[in-house]
Amino acid sequence: MNLKLSKPLVVFDLETTGLVIGQAHIVEMSMIKVNPDGSEQEWTFRLNPTVHIPEETTAIHGISDEDVKDCPTFAELARKIAAFIGNADLCGYNSNKFDVPLLVEEFLRTDVEFSLHNRRFIDVQNIFHKMESRTLSGAGKFYLNKNLEDAHTANADTRATLEVLKAQLDKYDGVEYKDSDGKVSVPIVNDMQALADFTNVHRWADLAGHLIYDKQGKVCLNFGKHKGKALEEVFKIEPSYYEWMMRSEFPLSTKCVVSEIRLRSI
Repeated sequence: MNLKLSKPLVVFDLETTGLVIGQAHIVEMSMIKVNPDGSEQEWTFRLNPTVHIPEETTAIHGISDEDVKDCPTFAELARKIAAFIGNADLCGYNSNKFDVPLLVEEFLRTDVEFSLHNRRFIDVQNIFHKMESRTLSGAGKFYLNKNLEDAHTANADTRATLEVLKAQLDKYDGVEYKDSDGKVSVPIVNDMQALADFTNVHRWADLAGHLIYDKQGKVCLNFGKHKGKALEEVFKIEPSYYEWMMRSEFPLSTKCVVSEIRLRSI
């Protein structure tokens, strides 16, 4: 099934130094830009993360410090990366929880603007987990009836993600889904907004899940002693909590939201 696009869709995958948003850095990135006319542009590159790549991480994706010592840094390619993505929607595997927040974190470390406004996020893993509950390798076997070659390389995983997305659209065309409230719908349709809505499984106010929206739309803490409390109320009863959050190793994207809430509460 060909994708119905009103604007470009960039399917991407990252290999990184680790899994902690705010601390991890990108060492390899692959992007496939699918245009509304069906044409594709592909770009895969490695980056010098400027920090040590742990041996246990190298064991997973095979990229060591030596492999990337002469590669450009993210800051050096940031403008080119932003230009390649343009106004495109973003798609990946587990991307809403990991790849998108980490990519935004890298941009925030530079002076290159990368806006999330008017941009949709399609997470192929969430479609898969809601409908079948498998891994990416399992998704390849299940939807494509083949074993994925070169798993845990950015380019192979990116291509597999795009192929799985197209296969999902074929397989679930007209298939009903019942959510936890018993509501029945047909969510897997060839429309990027519908897919973004279906794969957005969290009510996160930041990209890392440290902040969430309550039923009234207020931004609340999702951790610690004030978990579940509105951030504005926490700042009123414990003003030092803001300074603690800004000093701590939270992702920059989380701190941006915290700063906005703080300004509104003054």
